[in-house]
Amino acid sequence: MATSKSIYTCTECGGTNAKWLGKCPHCGAWNTLVEGTAEPSGGAKNRYQSLAKSQPVATLSEIEASDYDRTPTGQEELDRVLGGGIVAGGVVLIGGDPGIGKSTLLLQAVESLSQTVKVLYVTGEESGAQVAMRSRRLGLAGDKVRVLAEIGLEKILATIEAEEPDFCVIDSIQTLYSEQLTSAPGSVAQVRECAAQLTRTAKARGCSIVLVGHVTKEGALAGPRVLEHIVDTVLYFEGDTHSSFRLVRAIKNRFGAVNEIGVFAMTEKGLKGVANPSAIFLSTHAEPVPGSCVLVTLEGTRPLLVELQALVDSGGVSPRRLSVGLDRDRLAMLLAVLHRHAGVATGDQDVFVNAVGGVRISEPAADLAVLLAIQSSLRGRALPKGFIAFGEIGLAGEVRPAPRGQERLKEAAKLGFSVAVVPKANAPKKAIEGLTIHAVERVEQAIEVLRGLN
Repeated sequence: MATSKSIYTCTECGGTNAKWLGKCPHCGAWNTLVEGTAEPSGGAKNRYQSLAKSQPVATLSEIEASDYDRTPTGQEELDRVLGGGIVAGGVVLIGGDPGIGKSTLLLQAVESLSQTVKVLYVTGEESGAQVAMRSRRLGLAGDKVRVLAEIGLEKILATIEAEEPDFCVIDSIQTLYSEQLTSAPGSVAQVRECAAQLTRTAKARGCSIVLVGHVTKEGALAGPRVLEHIVDTVLYFEGDTHSSFRLVRAIKNRFGAVNEIGVFAMTEKGLKGVANPSAIFLSTHAEPVPGSCVLVTLEGTRPLLVELQALVDSGGVSPRRLSVGLDRDRLAMLLAVLHRHAGVATGDQDVFVNAVGGVRISEPAADLAVLLAIQSSLRGRALPKGFIAFGEIGLAGEVRPAPRGQERLKEAAKLGFSVAVVPKANAPKKAIEGLTIHAVERVEQAIEVLRGLN
């Protein structure tokens, strides 16, 4: 009896190899080759040729183009991340940890969309009764939501053709399999081909499709990276399962801005959008405490106020440098700049920095707020009430401007903050009511301003 031949496929790039290797010869990733059954060669290799219809060559300026029509999902925070709503023919991939709320959010969006367009919810991980049970628990009517419990790709495509939905959810892409392939559901070949087929269907029929994807233990989307290239939008569902707050972040979006975030609160009735997310990332101190500084950061187009906390304590022979929510290497660089240009030595001190609320800050505009929080903790003197700061710091000690500084200042003033230390280039030409602005050009100037305010 003939045995089937094995082939090893890279989960990162999708490259194949005849034998297992520790390092993928195609992309260089380590420990990413997984064993699977080799697909038979022959007449089946061009089975998708009929789907790729040839198009004539055209001049770019002569191609008719119009703006995308968007349909709101009924979830304002989700619409913000998507760029205003769903686009006909758009394919969205959303990933997140198990139990984070992906299915709950999409079921709520499907219920809202069903009032205006035809929808289809395809579940491969649950039965129809389980979906109905969740719908009842969330208080959703579900009278116009069509549900299909199926994992066969061909049957799903036939249902889409018969039902002709305008919006379809596939929960999840890792559970689907195509009869054309012999590998198991969730394998690289199955995920890649099923996603490609669904994407072709979405583009051909103008149906918006949302694919729910699993994540690895490192938090990245499971499956080949080509999956992220195929789709139009990639969303990550983030948050601590011990907290009631969730973040949806756009990593890729062909129809809107990237790095937009939507903030949700998990309640008994599902996920609710948070109108003022800055309240999540600000602590509730009755009076200012040493080592705390509020930063105005940008997440996509949205200004957010985040509290940064620093703790400076006497260290041993090898002092520790630890940061949560910020880059640790950048913290070490900022401490060196603080010592060299402002004369504040922390070489024998342990320095801990934390961004309140579990938010991750990647932009360099947080530099100035980090240094002022460290200086406040080192001196044991709290910053004034209603104090904010932002600005990038260079190795020469200069304070560089942050993008869209006017919007940051207006957001802070709207929330009642009264004192700001900002780069000189970000100082507004017209005074902002209720906000006293101190513009600085160098780190030592910022430290002097801080001492004067105390």
